[in-house]
Amino acid sequence: MVGGHARGIGKTALVVDVIRAFPEAGWAAVKISPHGHGAWPEQGAAADGAPAELATVLEEEKDPGKCTDSARYLAARALRSFWLRTREGHLAAGLAKLETALRGDENLIIESNAVLEVLRPQLCLMVLDPSVSEFKDSARRWLGCVDAFVTRGPLKGVGWQGVADQIAGSKPVFEQRMGEPLPESLLVLIRNRLFTPVHPPTTREHLPG
Repeated sequence: MVGGHARGIGKTALVVDVIRAFPEAGWAAVKISPHGHGAWPEQGAAADGAPAELATVLEEEKDPGKCTDSARYLAARALRSFWLRTREGHLAAGLAKLETALRGDENLIIESNAVLEVLRPQLCLMVLDPSVSEFKDSARRWLGCVDAFVTRGPLKGVGWQGVADQIAGSKPVFEQRMGEPLPESLLVLIRNRLFTPVHPPTTREHLPG
C-alpha cells in the first residue's frame, strides 16, 4: 500500500517506481478514491444513502496511453490496473467488488490511505513532502500502521504540528526526490517484505482503533 499526507506529492509516482522495479511480480495496481471524484451526479439514484451496489464504481483501465493514474500503472508494466471510487461509508463494499475482480492475481499494490480501515497490507509506505504544509486527517490516523516513510526532501524543520515527532526516529525514512531512482535500501526492504515466505499475506482484518 502507498499512501501520503496530501495530494500532489508523488504517491502515484512511487507506485509506478515500485511496479517498474519489480516487473516480475506481475502487479495488479489499484487507485482508490474514497469520495467519488465525479463518479456520480449530485442528484440521482447513486446519491449518498443509496444501496451499496450503487455507491461504488470499479473500472479496469485498458489503455496505458490515457492521462490517468491507472493508465500510468499500465504504462509502468502492471499486468492489470483498476480505479475504485466509493461513496463515504461504502469502502468495504467497493473492496468486495475489487476482490472478485482480482481473483487469480497474486501481487497487489494499492494507492490509498483509506484502505487501512479494512485491510492489513504486507507493507505500508507513506509519501511525505516537507514543502507541503497540509497533513490529511486520514494520514494522521494511520501513522502507527506505516512501515516506512518516503520523503521528497529532508524532514529537518518541518512544521507538521502533532505528527513530526511521531515520524522522526519511529520508522525507516528513505529520501527520494521526484525523478530520482528508488534508494537501494528501500528496494531491499520491499524485496524482503513482499517476496519472501516469512511474512503473512494481506488480510481483510479491521485494524485496532
